[in-house]
Amino acid sequence: MPWPKAILEEFGLWPVWMSNDAVANAATATAASSIADEGDVATLTAPSTPGVGMAEQGDELPPWDVAPSGLSTSPSSPKPPLSAARPATRPSSPGDSPAAAPARREAPPAPVARESNRRTADLPPDDVPMWLDSDGYGDGDAAADAALWSIVREGGDAGDDAPSQPKLPGVETLDWEALAERVSNCRLCGLCEKRTQTVFGVGDREADWLLVGEAPGQQEDLQGEPFVGQAGKLLDNMLRASTLRRGENVYIANVLKCRPPNNRDPEPDEVASCEPYLKRQVALLKPRVIVVMGRFAAQSILRTQASIASLRGRVHEYEGVPVIVTYHPAYLLRSLPDKAKAWTDWCLARATYEAVCETTQDDKPTAN
Repeated sequence: MPWPKAILEEFGLWPVWMSNDAVANAATATAASSIADEGDVATLTAPSTPGVGMAEQGDELPPWDVAPSGLSTSPSSPKPPLSAARPATRPSSPGDSPAAAPARREAPPAPVARESNRRTADLPPDDVPMWLDSDGYGDGDAAADAALWSIVREGGDAGDDAPSQPKLPGVETLDWEALAERVSNCRLCGLCEKRTQTVFGVGDREADWLLVGEAPGQQEDLQGEPFVGQAGKLLDNMLRASTLRRGENVYIANVLKCRPPNNRDPEPDEVASCEPYLKRQVALLKPRVIVVMGRFAAQSILRTQASIASLRGRVHEYEGVPVIVTYHPAYLLRSLPDKAKAWTDWCLARATYEAVCETTQDDKPTAN
């Protein structure tokens, strides 16, 4: 059963109850009709006295029901259509005039969902009565309405406040095992999309010698170890000539831990992604000398664009460690005459290492 108008007006809910169309039509018809309450139900009737409005009959108009100023109220003017009124629910008696026959509203007018929702949303959540549903009408479930407004007051679904992923510790704090695991799961650049596996490094983790290459090749990507295949065999021969051996007082790593497609030169962002890993390896290893093999590795570590020819024959420095630059073993396989120059570089590296050992009286400190 529809709510009585008197109750709705007492609580200030009459504009929420009526739709926009009903309010507009009621305002248009106020000059030619009046509201009569029959059986405590709001009905629309024509004024019994021509030219007399609702305010003159004791039923004061609310501020939102204002008749248009250009509408005539004279008896000669044709009565505007009363679209909000519905056919009377009881037959009129012979003594009733057609103008006085009330038009009972059987049911509330069809709500205009967008407008009513907007008006209800304009009210603060705590001021919206719990007997109103989300459309602003009183036929909803109070418990459901209370739950709805409690969600609005709390600011949405609790799922929006899902806990974020914990921040990973800095690379500079990792030990060997944690660093190897971080590299194996690294996805900081696009090289991770096509790699078979990462190439972390291999050798003695307490070595005095650190050998650094450019980037993994095809065989290194498949086996997960730097310097394998023919280039790796040539490197082993060069180490033996220098009284060294792979895995004994020697550690081998690369600037990049993933293979670039088609063995191309790495991009600057790829080098920047991998450089913290190499720096941490140097910090953990604390080598006495570093031998850098290849143009790209030398330019990346020394941050220069100089040619390898101009970098050879001198002692450089990286992270406080002496650095010797020489040719990459894969290049020497294609350019045999440069093997003699490479041997000169290895002799310089041996002399540098012996000089560091002589000046360092104490044992090498352990890594932090």
